[in-house]
Amino acid sequence: MPNPRTDALWSHVHLLTVIAQAGSFTQAAQRLNLSKAAVSQRISELERAVGTTLVQRTTRSLRLTDAGQRLVDDTAESFAHIARSVGDVRDLAGQPRGLVRVTAPVALGRQQVAPTLDAFFRAHPAVRVELELSDRLANLAHEGFDLAVRHTSAPPDNHVAWKLCESRTLLVASAGYLRRRGAPAHPSELATHDCLAYLRSGPAVWQFEQATKSGARAAREPERVSVNVQGPLRANNSELLRDAVLSGLGIAQIPDFSAASALRAGRLREVLPAWRPIGFFGDAVYAIRPWSPTPPRAVQVLVEHLRGQLGSGFNASNA
Repeated sequence: MPNPRTDALWSHVHLLTVIAQAGSFTQAAQRLNLSKAAVSQRISELERAVGTTLVQRTTRSLRLTDAGQRLVDDTAESFAHIARSVGDVRDLAGQPRGLVRVTAPVALGRQQVAPTLDAFFRAHPAVRVELELSDRLANLAHEGFDLAVRHTSAPPDNHVAWKLCESRTLLVASAGYLRRRGAPAHPSELATHDCLAYLRSGPAVWQFEQATKSGARAAREPERVSVNVQGPLRANNSELLRDAVLSGLGIAQIPDFSAASALRAGRLREVLPAWRPIGFFGDAVYAIRPWSPTPPRAVQVLVEHLRGQLGSGFNASNA
């Protein structure tokens, strides 16, 4: 039989996993509706019980010790399983309810996910959503996320993935820039243009594939071109690049979900439409969740909602 004293600390261990996810005592306290003092006291009790320091904290920072991280890693999946089981039991009552923690890229989340939530909450008032916007790839199970919305060409095969819609990368410029510098007729000409590249390590290299005409049967592989580009700005956010293009600063590759509304309004123009940018942004948007036999009903209805909202894609005609 488990030690009764240890049994009394299960909630303290869960608190440690929440601290690891939240990154601070204050946020963990808010998430669990506890006082900061109660959080500190319970962690101290847990440290006394296990006989070692689990959290190193100063007035400015907090980090788990090796022992604390091991305890979190060893128990995170068990607590996630408990949460899923509780959610399954709640689902038996019929109405979707509970908290869904979601992570999404900044631009996609701001422009396409967040604006749909008002309608979702009207339809499902018992469901709450925590939406964390970040361009890093979160570890869903270890960080306690129920769902990720990701822009990718290859969702992870150890997770469950629902395709929400197709997506494509667009090469765009403002009318003012094209009047001033002229429109390139071939991708190779981009080497002499001001190109605003998405910030990644190494030199900025753009790749293109010649688009095949609808209904045409290609006699050979489509031509591919790689171009080293440079310009006054590189950034890791497609909204920022779009706004820089709108100001006339240069030409950029951005996802269709960032460009569509400006294209429809005539504020952006597609450059080199006979060529397709490849190998950079994803070609679809997916909802991804850690594997479990049955997802919570709240997660299911949120995915269904996003699929209904985003299913037509991001073409300029429906932006």
